[in-house]
Amino acid sequence: MTETAVETPTFRHFIAGEWCESTSGATFESRNPADTRDVVGRFQQGTAADVAMAIKAAETAYPMWARTPAPKRGEVLYAFGALMAEHKERLARAMTREMGKVLAEARGDVQEGIDIAYLMAGEGRRMAGETVPSELPDKWAMSIRQPLGVAGIITPWNFPMAIPCWKTMPALVTGNTVVFKPSSDTPHCATLLVELMAEAGFPAGVVNLVTGGGGEVGDAIVDSPDVAIISFTGSSTTGKGIAQRAAKRLKRVSLELGGKNGVVVLGDADLDLATDGILWSAFGTTGQRCTAASRVIVERSVVEPLLQRLEARARKLRLGSGLDPAVDVGPLINAGALEKVDSYVGIGRGEAELVMGGGRATGGDLANGHFFEPTIFAAVGAMDRIGQEEIFGPVLSIIPVDDYGSAMLALNQTRYGLSSSVFTRDVNKAFRAMRDFETGIVYVNAGTTGAEVHLPFGGWKETGNGHREAGHVALDTYTEWKSIYVDFSGRLQRAQIDNQPG
Repeated sequence: MTETAVETPTFRHFIAGEWCESTSGATFESRNPADTRDVVGRFQQGTAADVAMAIKAAETAYPMWARTPAPKRGEVLYAFGALMAEHKERLARAMTREMGKVLAEARGDVQEGIDIAYLMAGEGRRMAGETVPSELPDKWAMSIRQPLGVAGIITPWNFPMAIPCWKTMPALVTGNTVVFKPSSDTPHCATLLVELMAEAGFPAGVVNLVTGGGGEVGDAIVDSPDVAIISFTGSSTTGKGIAQRAAKRLKRVSLELGGKNGVVVLGDADLDLATDGILWSAFGTTGQRCTAASRVIVERSVVEPLLQRLEARARKLRLGSGLDPAVDVGPLINAGALEKVDSYVGIGRGEAELVMGGGRATGGDLANGHFFEPTIFAAVGAMDRIGQEEIFGPVLSIIPVDDYGSAMLALNQTRYGLSSSVFTRDVNKAFRAMRDFETGIVYVNAGTTGAEVHLPFGGWKETGNGHREAGHVALDTYTEWKSIYVDFSGRLQRAQIDNQPG
C-alpha cells in the first residue's frame, strides 16, 4: 500500500474582511520545533503594500466601529471569548504543534485569551471616566475616554494566543481598529485567532492580519503616519528601535520587553515549596517566558539543600514533543534560539560551576527538534553575564548571598524589572520585599510566573516604557482622555477668575 502525501496548507492575510494573498506572491513555512520535518503550513510573505491595504481597511472601518456603542462592542468580544472556549482544545493542540510548549501550558495560554476577552467585554459597560464638581455654579465637569484610531499590534511567538488577545481586546473594546502582525514563528496560531474573530462578528476591516517579517511588515506598521498606536512585545533592542522611529511622529507606543527575573530564597523558606516554584518558573515553556526565573538568589545557609532538591527534580524532567502527556519540557522555538542558549552556556562554563545539563539534546525522538537540556549553574556572581543578560532558555543561575539586604541588592542589580518572587516565612521580610523589589510584579511564596488578567501586567526599567497590559488600566494605552465642561448658567463664567472668595 502506498502512503498518500498530505498537502501542506497555504494560509492568507485577512484584510477588509477577506482572506487574500500577498502582493509579493511569496510564502514562508512554519515548522514544528519538536520535529522540523513537520510543516504546519505556508503563510504569506507580507509587504509594505499589503500593510498599506490593511491600514486603509482599518481606517475605513474605524468611524463606524468607534461610533458603535461600547456595550455592543463588548458583546462581540464576549462572542469571541466564547468561541475560544468552545475551540480550546483544538487551539491548544495547534499551538503546541507550532511553538512547542507542552499541552497543559498551551491550554493555559488559550485560557488567558478567553479570560481577557471576557474581562474586556465587561469593560464595554464599565468604561468609566470621572464626573467631578465644578468650581463654578450651574456648571458640569466630566471626562470620557475616546479611541485613538488604527492600532498596530506586533506580537511574539512564546504566548501566541494570550498576548495577541491581551493587546487586541482592549484596543477593540475601546473602539480602535487593528492591524495585527504576529511572529513569523507562529503565524498559524494568529490565523486561527483571526478566523474566530471573524466568526464572532467583528465587522470587515476592524481586525486585519498581515503575516511576514519584521523588516517588511513590522517596519511598515511602525512607520505609517496612519497608525496611531503601536503595541509591541519582544526584545528590548527591537523595542528601543520601534520607540525611536515612532517618536518622529509622536506616536503612542506600548512596549513589553525583556526580563531577567529573580527568585529570592531566604534562610527560613519552605525549600520544598521554593523548589516547586523555581522549577516551574525556570523550565516551564522551556524558559522562554518574559517572566521566566533565570536567577535564584539564595541565602548561603540554604544553598546546598536547595540545590540538591533542584538538581534531583530537574534531572527527572523529560524532554520531547509537548503533545506527549509524559513530557515536561518542550523544544526551543528555532535554531537561532538553540544557538543563543548554547553560546550562553559556553559563557557560563567560564564564569560559574555547571551543576547539570549544558548541552543540546539530540537522542532518539529529539533528533529532529530544537531541544536543550535543563541547565543549572551554581556559584554565579550577581554581575556575571549569565546572571545579568536575558538567555531565554532553560538555564538557571544560583547566586549565593549573605542576607536579605544583599539579596535585595542582587535582585535589583539588573537593567530589567518585570517579575520577582521571595520565599520566606517571615511576614516582615515579605512586606519589605513587596516594597523593595524593583519589578512590576512581585510574588510571595510562589514562582515568577502566573499573572492574572484582572491586574496590570508590565515591568520597570528596560522591561517596558510604563504602559501596562491586562487589567482595566490597559484601556489607558488605547484611549485618549477628553475633558468636557457644560455651563448652563446662561452667562459667561471664567474658571479661576470668577470663583474668587467674596
